Amino acid sequence: MTRALLVVFVLLVAIAAYAQAPNRPPAGAPAGNADEGKKLFVAVGCYQCHGHEGQGSSATGPRLGPRPIAYAAFSRYVRQPSNQMPPYTAKVVSDADLANIYAFVRSRPEPPKEIQLLKN
Repeated sequence: MTRALLVVFVLLVAIAAYAQAPNRPPAGAPAGNADEGKKLFVAVGCYQCHGHEGQGSSATGPRLGPRPIAYAAFSRYVRQPSNQMPPYTAKVVSDADLANIYAFVRSRPEPPKEIQLLKN
């Protein structure tokens, strides 16, 4: 039940963030560096559950990008997760590093709406 509520919350926040422009940080989010964030995403192990592109998996972890939840919610959850994810305190991932990871997740391209090769 708690997991289902969390999923609903994440989806609602993601929908609200959907209207934000992908090339600039949303209000309240630090700018961050997507290239550095990509390195950190791998170095601290985010990719192990969320995939190398933040695409997620129903078996391991939710999709994070290209339109992640609001930065405040993202930061709060990374620091104090409520499920199987380990906490990433400021000692493990600094605030600047977290901003870079968020920038990387935001920079992921939208998935294709359709695949032309499959239409033939």
